[in-house]
Amino acid sequence: MTIADLADAIEVDPKTVERWITKGREPYRKHRFATASYLGVDETYLWPEALTRDQVAAASQSEVLTIYPHRWAVPRDIWGRLFSGASEEIDVLVYSGLFLADDAGLMRMFGDKARSGVRVRVLLGDPDSHEVAQRGADEGIGDSMAAQIRSALVFYRPIIGLDNFELRLHDTILYNSIYRADDEYLINTHVYGTRAGNAPVLHLRRVAGGDMVATYAESYEKVWAKATPVES
Repeated sequence: MTIADLADAIEVDPKTVERWITKGREPYRKHRFATASYLGVDETYLWPEALTRDQVAAASQSEVLTIYPHRWAVPRDIWGRLFSGASEEIDVLVYSGLFLADDAGLMRMFGDKARSGVRVRVLLGDPDSHEVAQRGADEGIGDSMAAQIRSALVFYRPIIGLDNFELRLHDTILYNSIYRADDEYLINTHVYGTRAGNAPVLHLRRVAGGDMVATYAESYEKVWAKATPVES
């Protein structure tokens, strides 16, 4: 993007944008927010020193919508509303996420979203990996974890190969599951010795200047980058 393009988009003089870049000038808050929104990045990514620690902490607290003590305590309609509201991107990071894959309505929604132009990315654990075997052992379910992933793959099969839908297998140690629809996230924390369905869930929404959602978003991208694509 050229300086002129950005200046035109946020309605400032091109020379002003040039001074931000070449002289390290810090824009007014409204211009920082407009620029970050237009470029699709966090304000603190462009200007790390623009917000004080207290401001970042306050904004991050505002990112928390609610906390559920267990995943099973999340109302069923919350999952549907989360994904149905996506207009740009849906991301899922799990080991099996069988409770999603086994939901024919959600699978149909994922397919419909992909066909409408929403980018849908799903990360499942590699059923043959050491990490999946270890998680099964830690949760006391043995080989069932790998079996659940293979079952989930079967449910995803009808939409693998659609434009805008991508599925990859990962072999990371998963500290939490991530369910994202645009700027809204459900984060299912993982607790040693406890199945994911019994662990707490954070319901988050990205807020300008906040740091919590950005941390989970960066984590997702790191797993995605090293995962193996599943072809139709």
